[in-house]
Amino acid sequence: MSTLDFRHEGTVAHVWLNRPDQRNAFDAGTIADLTQCFRQLAQTPGLRVVVLGAHGKAFCAGADLNWMHDMAGYTWDENHADATRLADMLWAIASCPVPVIARVQGDCYGGGVGLVSACDIAIGTYAAGFALSEARLGLAPSTISPYVLRAIGERAARRYFLTAERFDATQAHALGLLHEVVDADALDERVHTLVQTIVSNGPQAVRAGKQLIGDIAGQAITPALRDQTARHIADLRASEEGRAGLHAFLNKSVPPWQQGE
Repeated sequence: MSTLDFRHEGTVAHVWLNRPDQRNAFDAGTIADLTQCFRQLAQTPGLRVVVLGAHGKAFCAGADLNWMHDMAGYTWDENHADATRLADMLWAIASCPVPVIARVQGDCYGGGVGLVSACDIAIGTYAAGFALSEARLGLAPSTISPYVLRAIGERAARRYFLTAERFDATQAHALGLLHEVVDADALDERVHTLVQTIVSNGPQAVRAGKQLIGDIAGQAITPALRDQTARHIADLRASEEGRAGLHAFLNKSVPPWQQGE
């Protein structure tokens, strides 16, 4: 995975986009490496949280110019296959069974916005800028649209998909793309605090909570859905981790997953 800097320390993995001279723009190699990395992380025992960051001044400047040059000569079938690989990469991140935190230290354009949207939590600095810039190229943010729409909603998408205008980190926060905006020198500390907050929770509960969001979001609250959620919490309460967690809470003791930390 030559385009990434990967570090796995205990229960936490850090994945860094590592093409700073190209402003961490996507190319075929980056897409393949991210897909492989997150598919492997999904199968990693004991993993609790992933941080996705980038080296250099930019988080991700969208599509690499050389990659775009190649695309200009593709047939429809080649374009479809290429876009499918990007879609698979985004899904590998979004479907990772543990929380993924985006650490956004700089500019984020086009597909980079999709990358942030595919993460569960996004923390950025005031220096970061954003744009869904595809319309300037005669394109649309098609492959990233399910994740971006989920992050910022249809109303905001109607503006930024169509204008391709740049917006700053404060606006990204207002739209819901970023959960928090911090000074650059506070970014690592804030991300670390979130990592430790997640790690202090029940590991299976966190995974179940993430899965629950995917299963429930957007559904009508029908009798079937109410029963599904009742069964879900019953399963957790009856699980070994659930029983241990409740026991620790009631007895004001340390739950098993925090012991030794």
